[in-house]
Amino acid sequence: MTQKTPHLFCFGLGYSASWLALDLQRQGWRVTGTHRPGDDGGAGALVFDRNHPLENFDKLFADVTHVLLSVPPDAAGDPVLDLHGDDLARHAQHQGGIIEWLGYLSTVGVYGDTGGKPVNETSRLLPTQERSRFRGLAETRWQNLAVRSRLPLHVFRLAGIYGPGRSPLDKVRAGRAQRISQPGHLFSRIHVADIAQVLKASMARPNPGGIYNVCDDDPAQPSDVIKYACELLGAPVPDEIPYEEAVKTMSPMAQTFWADNRLVMNDKIKDELGVVLDYPDYKSGLQAVLAVEGMKA
Repeated sequence: MTQKTPHLFCFGLGYSASWLALDLQRQGWRVTGTHRPGDDGGAGALVFDRNHPLENFDKLFADVTHVLLSVPPDAAGDPVLDLHGDDLARHAQHQGGIIEWLGYLSTVGVYGDTGGKPVNETSRLLPTQERSRFRGLAETRWQNLAVRSRLPLHVFRLAGIYGPGRSPLDKVRAGRAQRISQPGHLFSRIHVADIAQVLKASMARPNPGGIYNVCDDDPAQPSDVIKYACELLGAPVPDEIPYEEAVKTMSPMAQTFWADNRLVMNDKIKDELGVVLDYPDYKSGLQAVLAVEGMKA
C-alpha cells in the first residue's frame, strides 16, 4: 500500500510559516496556503482575509492532513475561525478524521506582565496589550471548537521571532540600532528555524490539546543583543540609553514591547517533544543568521 503524501495547509504564509513550508517541501511534503491581498504568497498561494473567504473549501482540503493557523486575530475575532472554523471541524470528523494535526501560532504576550517572574504553559493568561488580548481570546475560541469537534488542536506561544532578513543585524546595518537599558528587563526570543523544528516535532508526536512555549534558553536584555550584533559586523557599539530617556521619543507601538517583563519557561518542548534547539541563545542564532546572509555591512 502506497503511503499517502502529507499535505500541510497554511492559513497565512508569513515569515515563520514560509520557513516551515520550505523545510517540509524538502522532505517531500505537499504545502499549500494563503496570503493577504496585495502580498506575494508565491506560486499557487490563495488570497485570504476576512473579506476574501476561500472558495471550494472541500475540494481544497480533500487531502489536507495538517493545518497551520498563522493569521493574526483582529478586533472582530479570528478570521479563519469565523469563516472556516466549521469547515475545518467537518473535515476533522469526516471519515474518522482526515486532519491529523492543527497548530495555532499564538504569542507569549498572552501571559502579560509578571514583573520578571517565570511563566509556563499552565500560568494564568493576563495580557496587557490589545493584540495579546486578541490572541488570548482566539486561543480560547479555537480550544472550545476543538473540544466540540475533536479538532487535533495544538497551541504554540511564540517569543520574539528572528532569523535571516529579520534580526538585530538589520538595524545595525541600517544605522538604526539603539542600546536601550532597563536593568532586570529581559526579552525572550526564538530563531525561526527552531520554530519550524518545534512544529515538526509536534507533528511527529501529536498531543491534541497541547500548549507549548516556544523560546530559547537565554532571555536577555536587548542592549546586550544589539552589542553582540555590532561586534559580529565590526560596527561601532552605541552607548546605552536609559529607558526613561528613550521612552520620550519612542512610538506608542515600540512602548508596548517594553510594557511586559516575564521569564518564559521552555521545558515542555524539550521534555514532551524531545526538542534540542539548534540556536539555544541569541549569540549562536545571530552567528547563524550572519552565515546565511553573508557580510552585508
